[in-house]
Amino acid sequence: MNPPAGFFGSLARWRLGRQRRRLADPQFAFLFDEPPPREWVALDCETTGLDRRRDEIVSIGAVRIVGDRLLTSERLELLVQPERGVSPESVRIHRLRERDLARGLPAQEAVRRLLHFAGSRPLVGYYLEFDLAMLNRIARPLLGMPLPQPAVEVSALYHDYKFLQLPPYQQHDNAGIDLRFDTMMRDLQLPLRDAHDALNDAVMAGLAFIKLRRLLGYDS
Repeated sequence: MNPPAGFFGSLARWRLGRQRRRLADPQFAFLFDEPPPREWVALDCETTGLDRRRDEIVSIGAVRIVGDRLLTSERLELLVQPERGVSPESVRIHRLRERDLARGLPAQEAVRRLLHFAGSRPLVGYYLEFDLAMLNRIARPLLGMPLPQPAVEVSALYHDYKFLQLPPYQQHDNAGIDLRFDTMMRDLQLPLRDAHDALNDAVMAGLAFIKLRRLLGYDS
C-alpha cells in the first residue's frame, strides 16, 4: 500500500521539529528556518591533517550561491587558531604558518560566524563529508547536535553526470569514473584556482555545482 499524499513532507517536518527540540542553544534556532529558495552556501576547510579526531581546522572559506550565480561579494574567509600548532608538512599544503594563524579566531567563534553566514541554506562542497566531520566536532557542543543543514556533494553530482554519459553496457557500480578535483574542473571547462586555499576551493566547488545542476537539468 502506498503512503498517503503528503506523507513524506509530514515526515520531514516531524524530523525537523525533533531536531529543533534537541537544539542546546535557542539563539541558533534560525538554522531551522525555511531556507531562501534556490540558495546554497559552498564551503571548504583547511586543516592540520586528515585525522578527523585529532587534527584541527586552520581556515574556513564559504561563498553564497543564488540560482545560477556565485556571489563572491557575499563570502566568508576566516583564519582559525589551532590549539596544538601546525606541522611543517601541513604548512607545505595550505601555506599557513603559525605566525599567520596567531591572529586567527578561536575555533568556536569561527564556527559561530559560519553558522550565521550560512543560516539554513544547504551546504555544498567537494568531499564535504570530511569538512562536516571537522566542523561537527566544534558545532556539537554549541548546538547539541551536528550541523542540521542538508549537504550537497559535488563529486556525487559529477559522478551522476558522467554515469549518464556511459553506454548501458558500461553502467555498473564501479564504472571507473575519475572523481579527482582537477579532472572534474577541466572536464567541466571551469577555471582552476590555487588549491588548498579554503575560499578558492569553496569558489571552485560552487562553480562546479552550478554547472552540474544545469547539465543534469536540475534548473529546468
